[in-house]
Amino acid sequence: MKKSLKITSLLLAFIMCLSIAACGKTESPVTETPGTDSPTAEQGETEKSSEPLKKDTLVYGSGDYTRINPALDEHGEINVLIFDGLTDHDGDGKIIPRLAEKWELEQETNTYTFHLRKDVKWHDGEPFTAEDVAFTYGIIMDPDNGSENAPNYEDVEEINVIDDYTIAFRLAAPNSAFLDYMTMSILPKHLLEGEDVQESDYFRNPVGTGPYKLDEWDAGQAIVLKRNEDYFAGVANIPNIIFKIVPDYTVRALQLQTGELDLAQVTPKDSVSFENDEKHSVYDMTTADYRGILYNFRNPFWQKNADIIPAISFAIDKQAILDAVILGKGVVGYSPIQRNQFNCEDVEHYDYNPEKAVEILENAGCEKDSEGFWCRDGERLSFTINAQTTDQVRIDMAQIAVQQLREIGLDVNAAVPPEGIDWGGQECCIIGWGSPFDADDHTYKVFGTDKGANYSGYSNDLVDKYLTEARQTDDPEKRAEAYANFQKVLAENPAYTFFCYIDAIYVADKNLKGIDTNTVLGHHGVGIFWNVCDWTF
Repeated sequence: MKKSLKITSLLLAFIMCLSIAACGKTESPVTETPGTDSPTAEQGETEKSSEPLKKDTLVYGSGDYTRINPALDEHGEINVLIFDGLTDHDGDGKIIPRLAEKWELEQETNTYTFHLRKDVKWHDGEPFTAEDVAFTYGIIMDPDNGSENAPNYEDVEEINVIDDYTIAFRLAAPNSAFLDYMTMSILPKHLLEGEDVQESDYFRNPVGTGPYKLDEWDAGQAIVLKRNEDYFAGVANIPNIIFKIVPDYTVRALQLQTGELDLAQVTPKDSVSFENDEKHSVYDMTTADYRGILYNFRNPFWQKNADIIPAISFAIDKQAILDAVILGKGVVGYSPIQRNQFNCEDVEHYDYNPEKAVEILENAGCEKDSEGFWCRDGERLSFTINAQTTDQVRIDMAQIAVQQLREIGLDVNAAVPPEGIDWGGQECCIIGWGSPFDADDHTYKVFGTDKGANYSGYSNDLVDKYLTEARQTDDPEKRAEAYANFQKVLAENPAYTFFCYIDAIYVADKNLKGIDTNTVLGHHGVGIFWNVCDWTF
């Protein structure tokens, strides 16, 4: 109870004193958090002199967290505030050094050797070493731990700690995305060795090397971070960050209006009210974040009816969904790497064509019953599209898709399961993926057979073949050819029905400076904080 009261009073103090700021990595991503110091005497004098009072805490409207475990869980915007990887991405998505000062590749043996910084300490003061790196990747690669990230490292055959500040990874085959995957957050061996990496209390009290330290965590309410004053890459400008837990996008918009939040991602519809607001800035950020229908091929319905998925795709008016749900803030989608350098335009786009959809259903032997619904072998083609409870955009997309599919005679319903998505049991749902980085990311592990993020149970031998070819060469022409073949096969045998790529709309306090609108963000808007250490109020 005391913690809840303390954090609540902190939040009220921030609003009353307008004392807010944020911090993160100068060259890497960041997120939302709670915490602040009381106004100092010096600040009081500033206020009396009528000069603008600078905020020392950034309050960010965040989704909820049950744990902070970057080794096992892919999602977690807060990770980059607390942890670092060996490498990082800059604002253009290019690889830069972070915990590793430099590296070299011995091509004959596919061995990457990383030379680590010697000036890095964990938040508890212990030195960071190569043992921490080896320990972290051991956790990820252990199949018993069920890490979503494991497919990124499945070709690592050996990890060799050469000395405290040198470590080598030998791969079974070339992996052109390997340096991208070295952005993985490193965990402290001295705090986690011997712990259950699924249940350890460490993941609710994490210690990292990053620009922020965990100060307090009031479950379901707020996560308070304080600036790491000894951060090796340079101390951030904003002393404190509050991840205020506000899963509902509409509530975020309201709290932005009242000043309870300084920054939050909102829906395009909610952003309209801020467009002429002198107190706020609206950022329309390009993303590699797509939406569409994920089909669960473990479900008996799709094991029998996968051949009608092209009909579903032709029956969806993607532009209508784009315009109605997100007010045109994005582009019509047809490929999982549409905003990547290796995208291939010459594939089936499944442009809106209800007549073509009907033709496919008829050719599959389907007939309409007395109520006008398509049936197959005496059974009505009926399924449900699920959407997440906290994502109104996905809910709206599901409802419009249902209307469009019912118009051609498919008995489809939309549902918002209060208990959440049942990935193994459902028929289908609205999915969101994407990456602004290497094309291997969110393709190999999403569409590859039995990979860690393949929640659809999709399996296609040719897709596996072309994705493997693409990751095992660094020749741009060969990679382009492999990814073109991958996209063509995926379009012919769809795992998803793609709707659109959506922009990420952020609203911020007008005084918050430093957000880079030229950066292409990842799925769910991740990436806006890549240069948060440079942000100012």
